Amino acid sequence: MALAVGMRVLTRSLLRPWVRVPGTVPGRTGPAAGGGDGVRCFGSPRVLVEPDPEAGFAVMKMRNPPVNSLSLEFLTELLISLEKLESDKAFHAIILTSDCPGIFSAGLDLMEMCGRDPTHYAEYWKAVQQLWLRFYLSRLVVISAINGVSPAGGCLLALSSDYRVLADNPKYAIGLNETLLGIIAPFWFKDTLVNTVGHRTAERALQLGLLFPPSEALQVGMVDQVVPEDQVQSVARSVLAQWLAIPGHARQLTKSLMRKPTADRLLKERDADIQNFVRFISRDAIQKALRVYLEKLKQKKT
Repeated sequence: MALAVGMRVLTRSLLRPWVRVPGTVPGRTGPAAGGGDGVRCFGSPRVLVEPDPEAGFAVMKMRNPPVNSLSLEFLTELLISLEKLESDKAFHAIILTSDCPGIFSAGLDLMEMCGRDPTHYAEYWKAVQQLWLRFYLSRLVVISAINGVSPAGGCLLALSSDYRVLADNPKYAIGLNETLLGIIAPFWFKDTLVNTVGHRTAERALQLGLLFPPSEALQVGMVDQVVPEDQVQSVARSVLAQWLAIPGHARQLTKSLMRKPTADRLLKERDADIQNFVRFISRDAIQKALRVYLEKLKQKKT
């Protein structure tokens, strides 16, 4: 109940024009992302949006430390920020990046999937589905400026964008590595990867839970560019200019033509997918494996 009330308050706050939610940069004016004057940042405790309506885009920074795990609250804040930008016709694109050093997103929050009840699992998985659907089908051009490691759900978030720029750091691996945790990547994770890298590469990557370093990620087509780490943001802006030069209606219709069949498959099977997830994650063996993994992570921190 407390979570639901909190999300309603956050939603009302973000829907007011350019409101500063507690936790954002106070009093920020001037060029926010690419040169707009006098526009304040907005967002929420876990998402900072730097809008530049004159240039037609905003930078969306994920900041859910330490690793941008996709908790239920974080998913909700990302969705609200995206919906706010989509509803404003001044914006045609976003650059999605991280405010956490060395991490783009570590993916799904395992704490949301361990030791909870089936109702919570269903609510969480529905939010994960919704985030993918909104980013994957967004009318906005979405450029991922990947400035850190990006496994599992973090990789899915990057794959949902239109273009991916990855920092050239051997530590910044990217991939759907669910099998390493004893978890199966859902069919729509698989479909998104197949659409990006092809069937054979996706099959091998998914079965082995591969995480690709930048050079290999570029070779298989998981990312579109690999650039020096200090150039990720500037290159993302340069790429964005090319996309924004295309008439918006033609680009949006083409994006829908390419992506709608993949999204429609989830929409048709959404309830069944939620039920399958709840049944799978509730298994004793899966819960035990998650507890063991979380305990290992806890020991690493101490």
